[in-house]
Amino acid sequence: MSGAGQENGGCADVGRADGGQLAAPPGPAPLGTVTDTAVRPDPPDRLKFVKFPRNRLFGIGKGRLRFPKAVDPYVAALAGTVVLACLLPATGRAADIANITSELAIGLLFFLYGARLSTRETLAGLRHVRLHTLVLLSTFVLFPLLGLGAVMLPQLPAQLQAGVLFLCVVPSTVQSAVALTALAKGDVPAAICAGTYSSLVGLAATPLLAAWLIGSEAALSMDGLLRLGAQLLAPFIAGQLLRRWIGGFVARHKRVLGPVDRASILLVVYAAFSSGMNQGVWQQVTVASLLVLVAVLTALFFVALGCTTAAARLLGLDPPARIAAVLCGSQKSLASGLPMAAVLFGGQAALIVLPLMAYHQLQLVICAGLARRWSRPSGHPVLSTPPPARPRPDPT
Repeated sequence: MSGAGQENGGCADVGRADGGQLAAPPGPAPLGTVTDTAVRPDPPDRLKFVKFPRNRLFGIGKGRLRFPKAVDPYVAALAGTVVLACLLPATGRAADIANITSELAIGLLFFLYGARLSTRETLAGLRHVRLHTLVLLSTFVLFPLLGLGAVMLPQLPAQLQAGVLFLCVVPSTVQSAVALTALAKGDVPAAICAGTYSSLVGLAATPLLAAWLIGSEAALSMDGLLRLGAQLLAPFIAGQLLRRWIGGFVARHKRVLGPVDRASILLVVYAAFSSGMNQGVWQQVTVASLLVLVAVLTALFFVALGCTTAAARLLGLDPPARIAAVLCGSQKSLASGLPMAAVLFGGQAALIVLPLMAYHQLQLVICAGLARRWSRPSGHPVLSTPPPARPRPDPT
């Protein structure tokens, strides 16, 4: 058997043509291959191996079948951390160490947020005034109003109402909104600035709105304000002040520091859910209440999506800006919400962040599908600009 012409295990030899090139021997195509016209039928006792054409099925490449991811890997890691905290919660001295480490991780998170934020780019994005106003109003006005309406539903369990209200006052996300805006061929710089402004406003607006809407469960006393400033504002300001010297290092080592951010959030989640397990908060949650929560969050998302879409059209934003406004105005930041909940709610944070974690997965799945649809020409009748009307011919 010649070694020059083996393919797929060396089932056929290949001879040389006159020009020295390898050429297949004449005759019918091998069994199980795809020809230009049809697929040769195989005998019943033979297995058929079909090589799918490239980029034809499920967006595959190189002939390999790839199914779309239904669950974000980081969301799966968060779920695994919750399960670990439920099975092996930190107790006693280990709980004290976990809480102290969690507080340090929160400070590190907001220090890196400040070090990454470019003041020049933030000020340059102010020209999109209508877009940023829409995103801020959606995040801190529309969502709280929708949350107040959601908690009035008798089907929503009382123990999850505070978590829904906290979800509604969390700022918009930056990373996923920017990635989805790029996928949908929207205005990426506008999405970056919109998410940044929402995060900056959220440093003050989220605790104040949480204290106003949720009440006594949000620890916003003078001690709570000092703790909030020490763990969130002070590291963020320090990162901004030191950005002149460390900004380049942070930008160059983005791939190394990215996992540090996510590991810090996982640590915050573990400490919060361990504290919740020690206080027995999970005894208040049933499977039926979780199903009701998912239904409420789904309705909340689509109402916010519809309202921001309609408002973007009324404001006269062009299609790329509408895409950025809709995606930024309907999403919530898990990276900002989890540390804030840990600072504001302490041991009650486990139940408080449960709606936020569920909403995060929901917005990723739905917005990814919408972004792929909007990336096609005229993929969405609301976001696409209608074509101009053709002039009618003069009958005379």
